[in-house]
Amino acid sequence: MMNGTKKSDSLIIPAKPANKAGHPAAEPVEGSSGTERNAELQSTVRTQSREAVSQAQDRIRGAVTRNKKEKLTALLHHITVDVLRRVFFKLKKRAAPGVDGVTWEDYAADLDRNLTDLHARVHRGAYRALPSRGYIPKADGKQRPLGIAAIEDKIVQAAVVALLTPIYEAEFLGFSYGFRPGRSQHDALDALAYGIKARKINWILDADISRFFDSLSPEWLVRLVECRIGDQRIIRLIQKWLKAGVLEEGRLVETMEGTPQGSVASPLLANVYLHYVYDLWVQQWRKRHATGDMIVVRYADDTIVGFQHRLDADRFLNDLKDRLAKFALSLHPEKTRLIEFGRYAAERRADRGKGKPETFDFLGFTHYCSTKKDSADFQLGRKTQRKRMKAKLREIKETLRQHRHKPIDEQGRWLATVIKGYFAYFAVPTNTYLLSAFRYHISMKWFQSLRRRSQRHRLTWKRMTQLIDRFLPSPCVLHPWPDQRFGVTYSR
Repeated sequence: MMNGTKKSDSLIIPAKPANKAGHPAAEPVEGSSGTERNAELQSTVRTQSREAVSQAQDRIRGAVTRNKKEKLTALLHHITVDVLRRVFFKLKKRAAPGVDGVTWEDYAADLDRNLTDLHARVHRGAYRALPSRGYIPKADGKQRPLGIAAIEDKIVQAAVVALLTPIYEAEFLGFSYGFRPGRSQHDALDALAYGIKARKINWILDADISRFFDSLSPEWLVRLVECRIGDQRIIRLIQKWLKAGVLEEGRLVETMEGTPQGSVASPLLANVYLHYVYDLWVQQWRKRHATGDMIVVRYADDTIVGFQHRLDADRFLNDLKDRLAKFALSLHPEKTRLIEFGRYAAERRADRGKGKPETFDFLGFTHYCSTKKDSADFQLGRKTQRKRMKAKLREIKETLRQHRHKPIDEQGRWLATVIKGYFAYFAVPTNTYLLSAFRYHISMKWFQSLRRRSQRHRLTWKRMTQLIDRFLPSPCVLHPWPDQRFGVTYSR
């Protein structure tokens, strides 16, 4: 039995209601009355396009509700010129162009004609996907398809994703958080934190799927999509994207496996793949085999599973390896770890003469066992991953070096923006010490950069502290514990 739409796993935490962002206003345009009329017309067109997408999604939701098990065989007709226009305006205007070199501005210069022609080609089957552009280096020295698609490929992929999203949102389970509307990384972190606190969790499996986006089987992906989608025209579009290949130094490289990470459609397709391969299987495994409490949180291909009993954890890990192998996937032998963790981990390890409980990383945070300041009660600790913080500091140092001769006020405003963005993600309880350290290191790097503007600098530390207090924000908790932010209720 699957969870309802946007409902969280009953064994973890209910999903937060999504914030309502509202409708964006039309861009203000100065000039003559003629220009103002053009801006008003553009706003009207965008509004009509937004309504077209919304109406198409509503009709699809109705079809999903009426046919919860049957395949949806008529979807392509929902891709209209208005839908294509709407998704076009949602694309990033300054994104890098694909292999055709066409930018967002180039395509917008004759938008109506371009979209009408694209719409006609999609519906008569004449649309052809262009190869993605370039590769990006990976941490292990290998390369991954970058997935910079041509502008028309982005438009068509975004339109198909808009149609498929309401279908799969009714299918996806509550413990899946990655790349889903109304869900964020902090929702997944909250679910994990509350699950560890509220359940009897003594073991944590940090499972890492080896080269997921590179190893994903296109054949299996198409078969899994066909479990719900019966419109072969949509299936053919997906197959075209998977077979488009990658252009490297003017040479076309065919992609026999995997999907280019970074394309518009890859997050949804990856979620569909893992929904059938992992999520549904985990849900059945928990019902049939778990003898104690068990929690699951998945964000894209990163997953954390908590167990009450070691025997459950060992059996799950062995069964998971067999399950993934059937779908051309495997666990990373070095990054997949089963560790003792939770409320009694430190005490039990001390009785056996072992050190502190091991830690695990998830979504940029290192999770560790701690205690509350005012008591000896267990407290889940979270702090910024060391490599994340070091990488950000190196990036800031290099940018300061490149712009050290710009006005100090301009540098200060830029640093304030960087720190606010960093705090907006990492400002969680138990992490304020590292946030203060981050601010301190930036202050010192800024100080050193300003003193190197000339050989006869006059910047004193007293003057520097005034600049720091003026521009650099101080850390504060922006993401309290989930049970402090909202009332949490759950049931089996």
